[in-house]
Amino acid sequence: MTSPRVGVDLAKAYRLLNHGPTVLVSAAHDGQRNIMAAAWAMPLDFAPPKVAVVLDKATWTRRLLEASGEFALQVPTVGQVDITQALGSSSGLTMREQQGVDKFAAYGLQTFAGSVVGAPLLEGCAAWLECRLLPEPAIQAGYDLFLGEVVAAHADSRVFSEGRWHFTGHDSLRTIHHVAGGHFLVDGDTVDAKPLTP
Repeated sequence: MTSPRVGVDLAKAYRLLNHGPTVLVSAAHDGQRNIMAAAWAMPLDFAPPKVAVVLDKATWTRRLLEASGEFALQVPTVGQVDITQALGSSSGLTMREQQGVDKFAAYGLQTFAGSVVGAPLLEGCAAWLECRLLPEPAIQAGYDLFLGEVVAAHADSRVFSEGRWHFTGHDSLRTIHHVAGGHFLVDGDTVDAKPLTP
């Protein structure tokens, strides 16, 4: 099923990640593609918008990202918690070598093409950020930390519009936060702060 997607102003792209959700990272290079879950991702800057994500040296997604110089971050929903766990605990390289398929084929994942980068975008997520790698070899090698410039951003218009998340009435589209061992927290209700006077 295709999500009702809307473009997100790049100046507000940080809002897609600033609540700390688990993300799915996808990359593609030379006819190969992969997708994995990552719990450590965050926005870094507004203009141009930048993100950071931690990717272990052993991951196939990292190798594809380094080779292509681009990647995508997707914000999965509570309705995708099972596939998020599966993508985070399976090896795309092992599947490719032992079964001759990638994770997209193995799990029957539906994708769509981004507007700027070649990384596949997973259908059904709450948001998508297309990123170009900002090469920082020292921190990549030393800390497994990758920085990217967001060059396009999209969100499911049912839960994100006018620069804000609004999940009320769309419980299956709430975003998730990995704690450990397949245990996730789900975003709850919103609370708006009231101005205080000293």
